[in-house]
Amino acid sequence: MPAHKIFKMAFAKVYPLYVQKAERKNRSKEEVDQIICWLTGYDEKGLRRQLDQQNDFETFFAQAPAMHPNASLIKGVVCGVRVEELADPLMQKIRYLDKLVDELAKGKAMEKILRA
Repeated sequence: MPAHKIFKMAFAKVYPLYVQKAERKNRSKEEVDQIICWLTGYDEKGLRRQLDQQNDFETFFAQAPAMHPNASLIKGVVCGVRVEELADPLMQKIRYLDKLVDELAKGKAMEKILRA
C-alpha cells in the first residue's frame, strides 16, 4: 500500500495553516508552537530548524526528540476518523497534532489541550 501523500508533504507548508486557523479564532502563533513542542519534544530552536529545513512530516516526526507520554490521551474525531483508532503510527501523530490545533481554535484552555 503506498504511503499517504501527507507523509512527504513539507511540515513548513502546513505550519502556517495551523497558525492561521488559530489566529482566526483569536489564538496565537506562540500557542500553536507550544502545542507542537509539547507533543513532539522539540524546543523553539528545534522547531525553527525543522521549518527552515523544509522537512516532510515523516522526517519531522522521525526526528522529534520524544512524543509526549500523554499523547495517548488525545481522543476524538479528525476528518471523520477517530485518532485513537488509527493503525498507522505516523498518521496517528499527524492527526494528534491536527486535533490539538482544532481544540485550540475551538477555544479550549491550554491546560486541557496539553492534557495537564
